[in-house]
Amino acid sequence: MSAAGVQTQLLDAGCCGLAGNFGFERGHYEVSMAVGEDTFLPAVRSAESGTVVVADGFSCRTQVAGCGVGRARADGY
Repeated sequence: MSAAGVQTQLLDAGCCGLAGNFGFERGHYEVSMAVGEDTFLPAVRSAESGTVVVADGFSCRTQVAGCGVGRARADGY
């Protein structure tokens, strides 16, 4: 990617907190959000507005799109 001029930064930002359907299950929302807010969601939130955030897991992409960090999914879901 660097040969194509793409600047990347790999974050060790922990877990998004969704973990498959865990965050959607009754009684798990608060735990899911607390895990995401530990490091992952603040890292996404602090990225500059033009920054493309890439998450390779379906759960992580869903959490980014649905938790109010101001990012939309680019894959159509």
